Amino acid sequence: MGGGSWASTGRSYYRDTSIRAKSAHKVKEVFKSSRINQALDPKNVSLRESCDSKDNPESTAIILALDVTGSMGAIAHEIASKGLGSLIEGIFQRKPVTDPHIMFMAVGDANCDSAPLQVSQFECDHRIVEQLTQIFVEQGGGGNNFESYDLPWYFAGTRTAIDCFKKRNQKGYLFTMGDELPPDGLTVDQRTEILGTADQKGFVKAGESLALAEELYHTFHLIIEEGNACRGASKKRVIDAWKQLVGKRAICVDNYRHLSEIVLSVMDVQEGADPKSVIDSWHEESIRNSVAHALGL
Repeated sequence: MGGGSWASTGRSYYRDTSIRAKSAHKVKEVFKSSRINQALDPKNVSLRESCDSKDNPESTAIILALDVTGSMGAIAHEIASKGLGSLIEGIFQRKPVTDPHIMFMAVGDANCDSAPLQVSQFECDHRIVEQLTQIFVEQGGGGNNFESYDLPWYFAGTRTAIDCFKKRNQKGYLFTMGDELPPDGLTVDQRTEILGTADQKGFVKAGESLALAEELYHTFHLIIEEGNACRGASKKRVIDAWKQLVGKRAICVDNYRHLSEIVLSVMDVQEGADPKSVIDSWHEESIRNSVAHALGL
């Protein structure tokens, strides 16, 4: 995908949909799906493409993958509407990269959820919001202390084609977001059931899926510290595990309401901006503090 523009149709559609204006107790009204939308089911997807077009001649692929399991609670709804909604606007206004193409993913548990992965198209206009509101916020998950954050990595590494890398050797961006530990990996049965793939590679470790994604994307994980799985002594365990797996690309989010500013700042720094200048670019002190925390400064 790659036609259209946010300036021409997206901004007005986003404003009219008013997902950002929902009060906390009405946020669930935005996400009414009670089952996975077939258009978002990865079993029905052979390839997702981010292609250059007349409107977007230098496209940059961006994947935002949100944990929608029970441990995230109401935070998942809040991020999906207000957080990601603000982030869409911020990406097009701040322009950390050229011609953004945005894909949403919803992440659950490959062991027990009915919809452990949902994937939108790469879009750059009002269809971004249309697909975001089609996500099924399942709020499942199991008692295994992790969620299947490797599903977005595996999908991105094996079922996406992005012109920013293919034509210009520039990586896209992939952000997973959640409060649980990293997963162990994916079995053949899980990949067949969830992705519809028939490969027989055996057990694919999480690090192997991560490596597939990193061939095409700058890959970050946002640790949502306010999620239930990060409460108390568990927080250090979660943070340490993620740092061991992804290193400095484990980003600590101490206030999920500042998620948009944090993601934009991470992208700015990755694109070569000075971290201190990026922090100072935000007017509110609370945002500056959260961004500094996220960047480890």
